[in-house]
Amino acid sequence: MFQRFEAASSPEQGPPRLGALRREMAAEGLDGFLVPRADAHQGEYVAPRDERLSWLTGFTGSAGFCAVLQEIAGLFVDGRYRVQARAQVAEDFTPVNWPETKLGPWLKAQLPHGGKVGFDAWLHTVGEIETCEKALDGTGVHLAPVANLIDRIWEDQPGPPSGKVFDQPLERAGESSRDKIARMAEAVQDAGQTAAVLTLPDVISWLLNIRGSDIPRNPVVHAFAILHAEGRVSLFLDPEKVAHLGPDPLIDVAPPEAFAPALAKLRGPVRVDKATAPLAVSRILGEAGVEVAWGDDPCILAKARKNEVELAATREAHLRDGAAVVEFLAWLDLESPKGKLTEIDVVTKLESVRRATNALHDIAFETICGSGPNGAIVHYRVTEGTNRRISPGELLLVDSGGQYVDGTTDITRTIAVGAATDEQRECFTRVLQGMIAISRVRWPRGLAGRDLDALARAPLWMAGLDYDHGTGHGVGVFLSVHEGPQRLSRISEVPLQPGMILSNEPGYYREGAFGIRIENLVVVQEAEKLADDRDQLCFETLTWVPIDRRLIDTALLSPGERSWINRYHASVRERIGPRIGPKTRVWLDAVTRPI
Repeated sequence: MFQRFEAASSPEQGPPRLGALRREMAAEGLDGFLVPRADAHQGEYVAPRDERLSWLTGFTGSAGFCAVLQEIAGLFVDGRYRVQARAQVAEDFTPVNWPETKLGPWLKAQLPHGGKVGFDAWLHTVGEIETCEKALDGTGVHLAPVANLIDRIWEDQPGPPSGKVFDQPLERAGESSRDKIARMAEAVQDAGQTAAVLTLPDVISWLLNIRGSDIPRNPVVHAFAILHAEGRVSLFLDPEKVAHLGPDPLIDVAPPEAFAPALAKLRGPVRVDKATAPLAVSRILGEAGVEVAWGDDPCILAKARKNEVELAATREAHLRDGAAVVEFLAWLDLESPKGKLTEIDVVTKLESVRRATNALHDIAFETICGSGPNGAIVHYRVTEGTNRRISPGELLLVDSGGQYVDGTTDITRTIAVGAATDEQRECFTRVLQGMIAISRVRWPRGLAGRDLDALARAPLWMAGLDYDHGTGHGVGVFLSVHEGPQRLSRISEVPLQPGMILSNEPGYYREGAFGIRIENLVVVQEAEKLADDRDQLCFETLTWVPIDRRLIDTALLSPGERSWINRYHASVRERIGPRIGPKTRVWLDAVTRPI
């Protein structure tokens, strides 16, 4: 099994660790210290060594931070994690609704007489610190870069990841690393810059056509890099991780500790991305007198726009994964009404059918399998302590994915176990209507995720309902299951472009009762020209797995929505039918009948 079910932490561990941190703060003359989820590479997912927030608080979500003062420790979490945070942390930590409450105003309120708040400059971006400092201007509260205090008190902190790097071959990458380096370097040169600093693991992995195992579930390489305008790359990671690959004339390899000295030796202007690079990078450059040119990571959009080879590969990965999930759902429909299955049983079975493809590299993330009230915890992870039996009359939410060498999948289905209530069916149908709206939409080129997000929420809004997460995130190809910069979200200003893969996953969550989410992956493509020949884009669906018809209230559907569901299910039969066994095919034919 890739997935394990031990609890990563427990609430009682938090208070003594919080006390130890406060003693270190007092010794350093600090009134506060910031503990983010992030690592020095500013990716969403972190290695065990960098799980500082989880170690201190017990909170295991993938976003958030803790602002520890002497009298209060504020745990800032967004709407995805508020139920989870209350269950995972001790009362010594005070949950703060974020981003509704920003760090700067909160510090101002908690430190009315001013104070010194420490932070590790490697774990925060320039943009984060600048935003907070602006809010604190004139308050007497100031932020001070200091050594990481968590690392001082975490006695059994794991070592840095040391997995071997391996190649992503040209037949799956679609473009050689040499060509990528030349193309990205030309963009840096055209901007009048001498180099660009790269810190995101998925960007570096994409640029160099390499993969690794430094982050659980994400085949990326922990490294820093400098992309030089003349068309070469300085790569900073443990040389032992790449020694077996042989030398590359375009890539100079040096250990991580050589990164800071190399930055100081650059001549400017050097591009640094405020949104992704740690503050320490620009501080090192500034102290060395190197001019900093603020700008987006030059690779991030190129990585997001998948080429035709990558798209062909990921389509195949989704068909393979779809067949595995269909086998799983047929099994689940047979076994769940018996009332004997637990959440762990379901997770184990789902992983086993993916492994049976003989193509699974890893799961894409820890499978979310929440029955009944656990389904309302948006990013619930079942453990031996939370595992519950799945009972008839409940909804079961299963959000999972696979990492295959040709693609990354992410799919959510909500399943009725036994008879569903009218309320459950209405809520499910409104979520489905939102998912269909995104699937069907055409839009003028140049619009961003924020311009489409409301389409998924409108059916829920009409009933006074909503969900507290974005409608969709970017997805890589055998890279991170959550990738930027593209998103379907109220706050996303990045224009959607052909080749970008996103999730389409509206939901609804009734705390203490049930959760609903329906998710397909989609890819942006050129839309067929219509009467006035306007330049428009649309989505191509990548995920082909049945949607539970038992939960659809057909009276709520428009003719167009009904037609979409029937066409989608017909495509599922056509694409997945030849890939499954005869018994499962009988089940598939039954559950995809027209409505």
